[in-house]
Amino acid sequence: MWEKPIYRSPDSSEAEMERAQPQQQPQQQQPQQQPTSNKRPSNSAPPPTQLNKIKYSGGPQIVKKERRHSSSRFNLSKNRELQKLPALKDAPPHEREELFIQKLRQCCVLFDFISDPLSDLKFKEVKRAGLNEMVEYITHNRDVVTEAIYPEAVIMFSVNLFRTLPPSSNPTGAEFDPEEDEPTLEAAWPHLQLVYEFFLRFLESPDFQPNVAKKYIDQKFVLSLLDLFDSEDPRERDFLKTILHRIYGKFLGLRAYVRRQINNIFYRFIYETEHHNGIAELLEILGSIINGFALPLKEEHKMFLIRVLLPLHKVKSLSVYHPQLAYCVVQFLEKDSSLTEPVIVGLLKFWPKTHSPKEVMFLNELEEILDVIEPSEFVKVMEPLFRQLAKCVSSPHFQVAERALYYWNNEYIMSLISDNAAKILPIMFPALYKNSKSHWNKTIHGLIYNALKLFMEMNQKLFDDCTQQYKAEKQKGRFRMKEREEMWQKIEELARLNPQYPMYYAPLPLPSVCCMETETPTAEDIQLLKKTVETEAVQVRSLTGSGAGPGSSAPSLSSRGHGNLCLSSTPSAYLQGRSGFMLLTCISPLSCPPASSPSSCFSTLAVQA
Repeated sequence: MWEKPIYRSPDSSEAEMERAQPQQQPQQQQPQQQPTSNKRPSNSAPPPTQLNKIKYSGGPQIVKKERRHSSSRFNLSKNRELQKLPALKDAPPHEREELFIQKLRQCCVLFDFISDPLSDLKFKEVKRAGLNEMVEYITHNRDVVTEAIYPEAVIMFSVNLFRTLPPSSNPTGAEFDPEEDEPTLEAAWPHLQLVYEFFLRFLESPDFQPNVAKKYIDQKFVLSLLDLFDSEDPRERDFLKTILHRIYGKFLGLRAYVRRQINNIFYRFIYETEHHNGIAELLEILGSIINGFALPLKEEHKMFLIRVLLPLHKVKSLSVYHPQLAYCVVQFLEKDSSLTEPVIVGLLKFWPKTHSPKEVMFLNELEEILDVIEPSEFVKVMEPLFRQLAKCVSSPHFQVAERALYYWNNEYIMSLISDNAAKILPIMFPALYKNSKSHWNKTIHGLIYNALKLFMEMNQKLFDDCTQQYKAEKQKGRFRMKEREEMWQKIEELARLNPQYPMYYAPLPLPSVCCMETETPTAEDIQLLKKTVETEAVQVRSLTGSGAGPGSSAPSLSSRGHGNLCLSSTPSAYLQGRSGFMLLTCISPLSCPPASSPSSCFSTLAVQA
């Protein structure tokens, strides 16, 4: 599904590494002129169909400016006047080392390529010619990398290339589209390319001695080199990939440090930024490193697989580096088949739910894993694996369903399915049978019929049993649905007939005067009280049939059960004021008889204290 990296493990022999080099070496590249247009590289495949994206018109329109060349924030040299030095091949042998050092120091001068690209054209050409000459000199001559050259070459490389990268011109976060946003090319590339080529030939020279160079190529140098992998220019990242691989192969003491710093870049990319331009190149280097791991694998390497490579699957921009990532995962499984179960479980954990193109990538990688899986490991993961495949077959996105059904065209996968059909067919049959009739895409129908036919040929009796079981489950489902509806109807009927909440009636408005309590009764209060007492006393006498003379005792109203008397039919409120009277007020007008006067509904009985 992807092209394997061209590199071999640094742990292998140097001769094998040389044989594994690409046919087109960087030293064969000619100095490139500054491009005048920003087109997509020729090796990038166009999308299968043109998509017309509808932009939101409610907000302000974001106008994307024409892509321009940018330059990093170089500290330009003050004295940029360079003198053309004699050619190395014309110098006497005893003067070549000193002349070589002079040319290296001359190439430490930095020029402006962005604000004033036409300035210092003569001196820029002097530097370009000097770099090109040194590349040819170190490539075709022996015994030219002496001990005095090491510090000068490293300094020249560091001055020209180690710099703070400019802010990314592409959007970050959710707006970043790695397939649509074109990179910004480095304006100073005519010089940077030759610097990279020289340093690469310097590392690959037969005269290069790592024991001498380790004093200058140290951890600080490697860390600065790794920072450059975030460059937007893919040409620069390609050179960095090759140089870092050569350093990893030659400097054994830096290997653990390189792996640790690459892990830190991945952690920051996964959990913080989700934006880095060099993830694919770093993974390609790791692919060749993993290929050279000794067996049995160290626990450190297994943790790298579980904690770094698997979480890389959840990043939004997975499509940029997925081929390299899948290659690394498969390399681990070829080294140690016992890692198959945690890898597949991890993939199922990070399986995309709403991003169909990403789901297709997962299916591609999963097929590559199944191509190298051991039958004993397949048995451990087949049930959760085929439950996920059943969901993919049922996907309304036809590319997801199509890619999942293509598994039945893989002979090795079919042999694994055939050996475990008793477990797999009951999982897959409902999804296959249902979508053979309900899926909207006709191509999916044909692929499903092909899968069903293969299952039928494997085990006819098992296929018939699954068919009968599916029909029985459908019948049980309909019965359960009907039973559920009947139970809900019974519950609703019981709730209607036996309410478990108090009946609510809207209360009538309260009378204007219910009770009163003041510090000192006013004249109006006293007049109202007298009038009420006289009226109620007459009603009480008429109801009880006894006189209300001065010597008669007041009846006990609370002990009587007269239905037409407000005072004894409902709860009452008793208030005692400082005026020496007890006020008994009815607070339930609903219990009053219809023939009662309004004043009797809030009757008050005054009893002299």
